[in-house]
Amino acid sequence: MNIKNRKNIEVGQYVEVVQKHHQRTGELTQGTIKRILTKSQNHPHGIKVQLDTGEVGRIKNILEE
Repeated sequence: MNIKNRKNIEVGQYVEVVQKHHQRTGELTQGTIKRILTKSQNHPHGIKVQLDTGEVGRIKNILEE
C-alpha cells in the first residue's frame, strides 16, 4: 500500500510516524490516526497526520489495517 497517497489513509489506522524534530534520527512514534492534516491527494514525504496523543508526523508505516 502506498503511504504517500491520501486515499490509502483512514482515521483510526494504527501507524508509525516520524515527527519533525526526529527527521534526522528517523525515530518513529506509533499511534492511532485522529486527523489527516495533508490536504493534497499525495505528498512525496508521506501524509501528515495527528495521532490520538496529539503528536503530529508523517506516516512511514501502517501497522494494522
